[in-house]
Amino acid sequence: MLLVNGEPAACVDPRDRGLQYGDGVFETITVRGGKPELWDAHLERLMAGCRVLDIPSPDPEQLAQEVAQVTADEIRCVAKLVITRGAGGRGYRKPDEPKPTRLVMRSPFPDYPSDWSDSGVVVRLCRTPLGLNPALAGLKHLNRLEQVMARNEWQNPEIAEGLMRDSEGFVVEGTMSNLFLVDRGTLVTPRLDRCGVAGVMRNRVLELAKSLGIPAREERVTLATLQQAEGAFLTNSLLRMWPIRILKGQDCPRATITATLKSALDRVLEG
Repeated sequence: MLLVNGEPAACVDPRDRGLQYGDGVFETITVRGGKPELWDAHLERLMAGCRVLDIPSPDPEQLAQEVAQVTADEIRCVAKLVITRGAGGRGYRKPDEPKPTRLVMRSPFPDYPSDWSDSGVVVRLCRTPLGLNPALAGLKHLNRLEQVMARNEWQNPEIAEGLMRDSEGFVVEGTMSNLFLVDRGTLVTPRLDRCGVAGVMRNRVLELAKSLGIPAREERVTLATLQQAEGAFLTNSLLRMWPIRILKGQDCPRATITATLKSALDRVLEG
């Protein structure tokens, strides 16, 4: 089901700047029993992205009502919100009075293998680099071509995810996930001040680590540091947390911190 500006529809205006230029932001949200998980955090990031791109922000209550409408009677599904600057004339210059387009849609929950969450996943290293752009760093904007190219590097269904490095070779994130590793008892996640997406689940894990007294830091992560880590895992709003079992064909250790955080995360989200 798809709503465009609150009305059932099957398409958008071909002049829409989200289609023409990727001029917009989006959120992908797990909905269980009619309840969007981490709704406030998703909404906050969506609004922050609109502010950075200077797109008029949508009405939060209206968004909540439309998410409820498209996900009604679903036990578990995915809600996707897209806000674009709306239709505009030819050229990059934004309209003087933009009329944003608001899309709210539902899709089935991904059919991930059930053992990936507990036993861990196989991860590869992608060749496609992430370009450095501090102005867009952290945003969930619509320009995802780097991720599209990286994800098309493999077709093996046993490989769950691919890690991406920036143009200087530092490991930043997965194609659809954030990365954490454990280094001498400390939780480490790559800095996202130059590229990458500041995931809602990433932020939730950092908050949980603080509440549990687990030391954590953000830093530039090299491939060597990752390969020498005591353990590593991936996060996003749909998969929650996947321990990395195999990286680049090599077995990865399983840190106690990973299991502790996973149990705490499940309790918070399901409580």
